[in-house]
Amino acid sequence: MFSLSIASPSSLKIPPKTTSTFPKSSFNGIRIPTPNKPSFRSPSSSSSVVMMAKREEELKEIRAKTTEELNEEIVDLKGELLMLRLQKSVRNEFKPSEFGRMRKRVARMLTVKREREIEEGINKRLSRKLDRQWKKSIVVRPPPSLKKLQEEEAAAEAEKS
Repeated sequence: MFSLSIASPSSLKIPPKTTSTFPKSSFNGIRIPTPNKPSFRSPSSSSSVVMMAKREEELKEIRAKTTEELNEEIVDLKGELLMLRLQKSVRNEFKPSEFGRMRKRVARMLTVKREREIEEGINKRLSRKLDRQWKKSIVVRPPPSLKKLQEEEAAAEAEKS
């Protein structure tokens, strides 16, 4: 029925291994070389330099503020984040990139605040205790964007009447 023959090692011809510039994959078809195009994911070096300059400028601006001003702005930004989350849940139009931008700005402010605590010699445990006290003392107030919206609505009502 079936005949099985074993070839001797000398009669086997193994093709030589070719070194390819392409990474190994399970694709066994024909590879068509594509011209080198700039990737959309990696920013060019000039744009990353501009972003770094903006970040440094923002940090200088943050460091120029007093601790009380930082605390006020942190509260405002957290209120803005709440408003964005509400807009998202109601499916209103909003910019998703604002989430990351605001969170990073809050993180930078908290970092500067912690740097100042370290300079004053406040250890981590005391810092957390002071932070809890500060959070309890915060007076809830509407974020600036909500205040602006309320003012616009009040102006529209005044025009109607």
